[in-house]
Amino acid sequence: MSPSETLPQTMTVIEISEPGGPEVLIPAQRPTPTPGARDILIKVSAAGVNRPDAIQRAGHYPPPPGATDLPGLEVAGTVAAIGADVSEFSTGDEVCALTPGGGYAEYCLAPAGHCLPIPSGFTMVQAAGVPETYFTVWHNVFHRGALAKDETFLVHGGSSGIGTTAIQLAKNAGARVITTAGSDEKCQFCETLGADKAINYRTEDWAAVIREFTEKKGVDLILDMVGARYMQKNINSLAMDGRIVVIGFLGGSKAEIDFSRVMVRRQTITGSTLRPQSDTAKSDIAAALKANVWPILDNGTVKPIIHQTFPLNKAADAHALMESSEHIGKIMLVL
Repeated sequence: MSPSETLPQTMTVIEISEPGGPEVLIPAQRPTPTPGARDILIKVSAAGVNRPDAIQRAGHYPPPPGATDLPGLEVAGTVAAIGADVSEFSTGDEVCALTPGGGYAEYCLAPAGHCLPIPSGFTMVQAAGVPETYFTVWHNVFHRGALAKDETFLVHGGSSGIGTTAIQLAKNAGARVITTAGSDEKCQFCETLGADKAINYRTEDWAAVIREFTEKKGVDLILDMVGARYMQKNINSLAMDGRIVVIGFLGGSKAEIDFSRVMVRRQTITGSTLRPQSDTAKSDIAAALKANVWPILDNGTVKPIIHQTFPLNKAADAHALMESSEHIGKIMLVL
């Protein structure tokens, strides 16, 4: 089927008019994209709003070479057209997808290997809230971080999209979960999701609380999106053979740290970012999610936490909410 025979020539998108605050996100018209040989064109029903979108909007997270400059790293919708070499999906299928960008639009391209079926019983909004956070958490917590049953896991920012996902997946894996959050309300919510201990970092010394809670043993794995400001306290909070996986640097990217503890306690510090990884690497993560996580999404054991939805043309308001950090879970755009 030729996309030009069935699809509109142009579509509404949200562009970044220039680097800046949420107000630089503006509606525009662009040509509807055509899928390459291994691409799927998705008619978007909903798209997730994520921190990397805001960092890109501010001018600090350029898209990879060859990717669209439009923001939006996850969508759910209906397959509108497929590339010549795509056999695993057909037009009309409902999918969610990790995208290289372009999710803030009526139509979005995604490699076929990064697309997954809608989990059973999920709305399009719920499905669009899965790819970016679940790909990120699975890769960093279970692949790079090697979280195992009965280990103690700390995730900073437990009320964020990443945090709410990490709490649920870690508990499902049999770990003991500690998290930090910025209010008592957020801490209480994290505990309802399964966190064994939630610490209000605004009113408590989280490192001291962890030391007491773990009886001075420390935690086995930390998923950190703060970076420099927390690094030494993270190191001090790690158990013997503990691991830190850094996925963001909201508190800065450069820190002076004492490596003696890292050496004596055989600690590991690593990190990753998802977007620049190869299509093959992201396809491998998708396959692992389908095998290991899709069954517990299908049966309702875990789910994305949706805080609020906005129409596509209110993307600026969605970004303003995200940067206020007043939300719990995911912020979504709907078409």
